[in-house]
Amino acid sequence: MSTSSVPRPEPAVPPRPAGPFDLPRIARRGTPEGAVPALALFAAVRLTGILAVIATNALRGRPLLRTLAHSWDSRWYLHIAAEGYGHKIWLTSQGAVQTDWAFFPLYPALVRALGTVLPLTPGQAALLVAWLAAGVAAYGVYAVGHLFHGRGVATALVGLWAVMPHAVELTIAYTESLFAALAVWSLYCVLRGRWLWAGTLAALAGLARPSGFAVAGAVVLAAGYEAWRRRGRVPWRLWTGAVLAPLGFLGYVLWVGTQVGDLFGGYFTVQSAWASRFDFGVGSARFVKALLLHGGGVVYTVALLVVAAGVLLFALLCLDRAPLVLVAFAGILVLLVVASSGSFSSKPRFLLPAFPLLVPMARALVRTWRVRPAQAVLVYGALTLVSLTFGAYVTAVAHSPL
Repeated sequence: MSTSSVPRPEPAVPPRPAGPFDLPRIARRGTPEGAVPALALFAAVRLTGILAVIATNALRGRPLLRTLAHSWDSRWYLHIAAEGYGHKIWLTSQGAVQTDWAFFPLYPALVRALGTVLPLTPGQAALLVAWLAAGVAAYGVYAVGHLFHGRGVATALVGLWAVMPHAVELTIAYTESLFAALAVWSLYCVLRGRWLWAGTLAALAGLARPSGFAVAGAVVLAAGYEAWRRRGRVPWRLWTGAVLAPLGFLGYVLWVGTQVGDLFGGYFTVQSAWASRFDFGVGSARFVKALLLHGGGVVYTVALLVVAAGVLLFALLCLDRAPLVLVAFAGILVLLVVASSGSFSSKPRFLLPAFPLLVPMARALVRTWRVRPAQAVLVYGALTLVSLTFGAYVTAVAHSPL
């Protein structure tokens, strides 16, 4: 049996039964073995990425931190944090009316709260929230990797997550790091049987991004499978967690519907104005055809390569017999990226939270390290250089939507 689907052995003497509202076990036991070096690696890579963006801004004569805190969607989030919803619209060249209701509320709410209690500008508060969330997310990635594969693979998993081509977007004023932190820890809680925490964190993830329903879907599927496996003899906490999981996403969607005047369809009308809809891959197919026939800039070429790699890595994850909750979460995100319309240059960042896709790569990197350490270092160094260079380019140079 593959070790990817077998938890690490428990102590010989079982711990006391946990109460329904106890913290997840990792929070009660402290840092897992080897987490500090892995988090130091993540911090070093991402700090270097921030410095690369700052240096690029300096070379272009721009304010050093502007593209970190005021790029594309960041400006919408900052406006919501300062003014609330319903105060900003944008008319596209096609006449579509884009409103701020397309942006979910948790991130701007945290930015506003932090700016209220600390002497920070909205941009500074937004970056601080993003950076703290990125660290929490990296810790969760390590915890999940350590749970099933031990220290080496967990460290490689965090290291690879830090050097994804669009990983710079974990450290700008975007929601990816906050969503990733909530999603990772929700999945960890499912793997440890902490269903109330899993459902609560999934609900919060649903308030952070539209893709929050990927977390909810993974939690509900895992709960359903567990109930089926145990023939319905499961604790009430499992059912409660499954009910809680989709409430954040559904609550915001229905609230937008009340603002628009169409309870069930209003949110999707708002998203359609942003050319964002589930079209079963028609838009993606048209983009690929146009790119192959007419070519395109480096941003779109890299985006296509990242999405194609995501599909391949998902197939490898399934073959690796990973836990259902991880496969479901990654699979829903891959499906959303492939089968939804919208700017293709933004699609790779939608895959940033899908860290389970990197598990097969992490295991391969560890095997290479054990046999040919120099080759492993060379591969990781090349990935890091590409990530830092592309991150600075896409953030501070390119004009494509992030």
